[in-house]
Amino acid sequence: MGEDVQRTSRTATALVGLSAALTLAACGSDKESGSGSDDPFAGKSADRIAADAVKATKGADSMHLKGTVRQAEGGSAVTVDLSVDQDKNCDGTIGADGARADVRHTNGTLYLRGDERYWRTALKGQPGGDKVVSKLQGKWVKAPADDAMTQGLCDKQGLVASMDEDKSERTGMKKGATTTVDGTKAIRLTKKTAAGESLALYVAAEGKPYILRATTTGGKAPNTATFSDYGKPVRPQEPPADETVDLKDLAKGGKEQA
Repeated sequence: MGEDVQRTSRTATALVGLSAALTLAACGSDKESGSGSDDPFAGKSADRIAADAVKATKGADSMHLKGTVRQAEGGSAVTVDLSVDQDKNCDGTIGADGARADVRHTNGTLYLRGDERYWRTALKGQPGGDKVVSKLQGKWVKAPADDAMTQGLCDKQGLVASMDEDKSERTGMKKGATTTVDGTKAIRLTKKTAAGESLALYVAAEGKPYILRATTTGGKAPNTATFSDYGKPVRPQEPPADETVDLKDLAKGGKEQA
């Protein structure tokens, strides 16, 4: 069981990391200064705007990330809808192949509450897996924070750090017109890749220059990630004891019943 659940969690983590990487790829080095009174970034190049956005996003106490990624042509779409903070508190959902799981991380413990499809996929091929699924309906499965499957999923700083791993990718971007993302004014930076993909990065043009959205279209694996709720407290509730089961105990019990 542990390996399959771990794989699902890592897929969700990969979505976040890939979306973040796409954000970096969308950071450019257009050296032309903007002009005009309606340009909130007048005098700043695209690479400077992107650098400021990464810095501001790193410094935020918390944020909400909502994204979808298709990691390969014809592959399944993986979704993440999570609020995370500097202390690794996290609350939201992950999903893939029509399966869905609620996620909470609080007090050093990760809790997952999957639907039937989620657990049938996670337990497929595991000894006693079919018998265990029936016991998981409406239950939260918990695992310690140092478990391999929890690492990275709710690490806000780690997710943002991945945006800035390869500064050499910050080339060839152009500043676009100002627009809005969920009601917030933003500037759009764009780039065409050699593979024919169109990358776009949206940076807040009011308040701090937070990253608001990053997208990749036109390729074999379209992706999108939207960032919001900067600074909003993340306070996941610990599930009630009578609705919680331990991952290790559950796996052990399934093997004994097999």
